[in-house]
Amino acid sequence: MRTYKIFFTAVCFLLSWCAADICCAQKRPNIVIIISDDHAYQAIGAYGSKLMQTPNIDRIAKEGVVFNKAYVTNSICGPSRATILTGKYSNKNGFKDNEHSKFDGSQDSFIKQLRAAGYLTAWIGKWHLETEPQGFDYWQILPGQGQYYNPDFLMMDGSKKQIDGYASNVIEDVTENWLDTRDTTKPFCLVIGHKATHRTWLPDTTDLGRFDTVTFPLPHDFYDKYANREAAKVQDMTIAKTMIMGYDLKMFTSDEEESKEGTIKRMNRAQKNRMDAYYKPIYEDLKARNLTGNALTEWKYQRYMRDYLSTATALDRNIGRTLNYLDAHHLAKNTIVIYLSDQGFYLGEHGWFDKRWIYEESFRTPMVMRYPGKIKPGTKSNDFVLNLDIAPTVLDAAGVGIPKDMQGESMLPLFAKNKATGRDEIYYHYYENGEHSVSPHFGIKTKRYKLIRFYTRVNSWELYDLQTDPHEMNNLYGKKGYEKITAGLRVQLKKMISKYQDDDAAKIFSTPI
Repeated sequence: MRTYKIFFTAVCFLLSWCAADICCAQKRPNIVIIISDDHAYQAIGAYGSKLMQTPNIDRIAKEGVVFNKAYVTNSICGPSRATILTGKYSNKNGFKDNEHSKFDGSQDSFIKQLRAAGYLTAWIGKWHLETEPQGFDYWQILPGQGQYYNPDFLMMDGSKKQIDGYASNVIEDVTENWLDTRDTTKPFCLVIGHKATHRTWLPDTTDLGRFDTVTFPLPHDFYDKYANREAAKVQDMTIAKTMIMGYDLKMFTSDEEESKEGTIKRMNRAQKNRMDAYYKPIYEDLKARNLTGNALTEWKYQRYMRDYLSTATALDRNIGRTLNYLDAHHLAKNTIVIYLSDQGFYLGEHGWFDKRWIYEESFRTPMVMRYPGKIKPGTKSNDFVLNLDIAPTVLDAAGVGIPKDMQGESMLPLFAKNKATGRDEIYYHYYENGEHSVSPHFGIKTKRYKLIRFYTRVNSWELYDLQTDPHEMNNLYGKKGYEKITAGLRVQLKKMISKYQDDDAAKIFSTPI
């Protein structure tokens, strides 16, 4: 009898310990990271935009924090995602550009760390890292850039699956299906990768014409002549010269031309009929006007903005669906939600679209975060943070040790009672020397200045006083009176290159022009 009692007591203790362990595990926060593509902070209400309303992204900001000074380490799609996953700069994670890089999935990532700690892990939507995801319990990804209409998905079993519908809606549908069928005894980390708002800015049929009554004011530097900025002079990303009437703006000269466009060929009859009913009258009106010169450029700008913002509308709406799902399933109070774009984007500033630059509209990215009980609702942060910081932040929140080779920093100490001191400067390096003819470059941004070294396509230095010249129009490098400031910034830049072990930049830095 005594033996039986001892055994019974031991079993009860073990069961209570297991129950406590499961309970403890469930107290660890779930994590949802939503990554959009090319979504400009200038188009988000939480950043003061008057271009459109983004109630769902704004909701995350209102219930948490808006990072007013969030930046990326390399402003282009694939490298940004590799940095988010690994917490490392491109020179360390190996994915430097979209033209020659493939992600080495064998390396460590915050996903692998969370999974080892008992988290369910999933990535759904745009991946764009050229190799299959590793370290996930589940993934379902768009091949390459993916398609807006009736998108294909690469599946874990090696098959390809086409799903009817509009990409932003479909990605959310797949997301909710995974959430419905997951193991609810474990905390989860889910990354939702949206295709929107990537070129060619193709709206959902329900959003066609949403902004047609709006005339958007031209950015003050729309007709920038790029004086004393040699790299900006040789780029190929202007609305005037680079934006394509058919491919980008759906102004097809014939049915034959339209039928050759891949985005159109994917549409079913109902979708194509809606598109034709909307765009063809616009094309006929354009043809009747016979616009040229600045008048045509400004017309292209208005069309670009209307399509881009309409595409962003569906993105925001589906972010709202994610938030509503968390509410409806009583997950919101124990789930961190982070929304960010893979980089910033140009909405006509300097006459441009696209990204790539260390200049502000490209370098700076939207980032908002909700963490109930840890981040006070309505917080506005002016600390420098980077996409590099996502990995250590979520590991910190989950109580998982941050690997020593991660180069980012947890953002959570910025919200502690005894607030941590943020960064004084941030480092950037863009490598790609191809599409849009943007010269590779690296540089440093401090709270007042920005110092840039361009190389390969253009060899030059640039210096900006962001206090007096926030639009980065006046290159001060080499100008009289700035010698001491320049020398100090060069010392800071050299230290940052050493800190992040960027050997390529170190060699270029030491090479005189």
